[in-house]
Amino acid sequence: MSSILIGDRKFYRSTLTVAVPIMIQNLITNFVSMLDNIMVGRVGNAQMSGVAIVNQILFVFNLCVFGAMSGAGIFTAQYAGSGDYKGVRATLRFKLMTVVAICAAGIAAMSIFGGDLVRLWLRGEGSAEEAASYLKFATDYLTVMVWGLVPFAAANAYCSTLRESGETLVPMTAGIAAIVVNLFLNYVLIFGKLGAPIMGVRGAALATVISRYVELAIAAAWTHTHLEKAPYARELYRSLRVPWPLVRNILIKGTPLLLNEALWAAGTAALNQCYSVRSLAVVSALNIESTVWNAMSVAFMSMGNAVGIIIGQRLGEGRDRDQVMKELWQLTAFSVELNAVMALLLAAVSNAFPRLYATTGEVMELAASFIRVSALLMPLFSFTNSCYFALRSGGRTMITFLFDSVFVWGVNVPLAFVLSRFTAVPVVPLFFICQATEVIKCAIGFYMIKRRTWMQTIIA
Repeated sequence: MSSILIGDRKFYRSTLTVAVPIMIQNLITNFVSMLDNIMVGRVGNAQMSGVAIVNQILFVFNLCVFGAMSGAGIFTAQYAGSGDYKGVRATLRFKLMTVVAICAAGIAAMSIFGGDLVRLWLRGEGSAEEAASYLKFATDYLTVMVWGLVPFAAANAYCSTLRESGETLVPMTAGIAAIVVNLFLNYVLIFGKLGAPIMGVRGAALATVISRYVELAIAAAWTHTHLEKAPYARELYRSLRVPWPLVRNILIKGTPLLLNEALWAAGTAALNQCYSVRSLAVVSALNIESTVWNAMSVAFMSMGNAVGIIIGQRLGEGRDRDQVMKELWQLTAFSVELNAVMALLLAAVSNAFPRLYATTGEVMELAASFIRVSALLMPLFSFTNSCYFALRSGGRTMITFLFDSVFVWGVNVPLAFVLSRFTAVPVVPLFFICQATEVIKCAIGFYMIKRRTWMQTIIA
């Protein structure tokens, strides 16, 4: 058993070479997002909650982008593994064209229906004045944030291609530079430092938008000026031609991923909306919990990306399936062990972290309870995340669709809806019950991985 779950030194070195740059980038990104959130939270509870609601909406857009990139990314990783850079170029073109369509739809939806979407989170107990202030700050924030959708999506196209082709340092560098810009401008624009006007939530949004242009500029500039390391970028824009057989295959494999990410994100937003029915204080508490959760979950999210990249490349290389399976279990075990440690850290900060915000005692107590529940369940989420990326690496995207978003909408959301609307279960036990269904998902993931039907090479 130990030989199956524990790799040798060479295995961990190669794994960490892929995972650590992604982890560092995600850690810094989420750490600065956490500081951003705290800065807004120090301005006031209404500002923090307004921003939190908009971020739920933007989360759906972001995961639509991630899902669209992931469909092409399966092919990118396998093309890179086989040394076919013409194929990598075609997948990058596909990503960039997809970005245009998603951004057009996202900007239109948020511009027309933004206010109505925000109001979905304002139905819990609380005064009309409080709800109105949440709506105002949310609208102010969203109005500026829509200008950052295009650079965010384009940067994702470049950075995901760089990572899938084995270049993880450049996306990390671009991300760090953007983060530094974001953090500095947050301080200047939110609080009106260095002669700038006090902009509050609008300042936070403007800082984020500028930082996304910085990330795109660095990633794109490096890609096009280092053609010896990124040969697929040569003549990238000479035409937008992508071979139809590849387009068809990406759509067949990628559409379930796009739908999965969109529905999963919408399902997560729906869950939070169900919890928020209990009171407006829950909106603020969940924002605090999700902020620290995002910072602490970088380990399993980064390991999941590493699983997708490494296993995808192994399948593209035509490696022996027993060896691929062995590496997958070792990666999964490493991820679970790493996140057991992160769970202990998350539990340790559960009481202290909410006190960084200028909010009420009720919100602090709820946030601490939500954080402890998340810490308890973190190893389970680590396991299912590895299963998801493994299934995806072999191109079994319909299975990942059933495994991920169908589970959320078929189990989590109905359970949360019924318990929140038709019972008097307090919000913390309600949160625990809905999150603990991850145990079922672990069993399903283990069964599907063991069957090996997901292990396939999808490039010609």
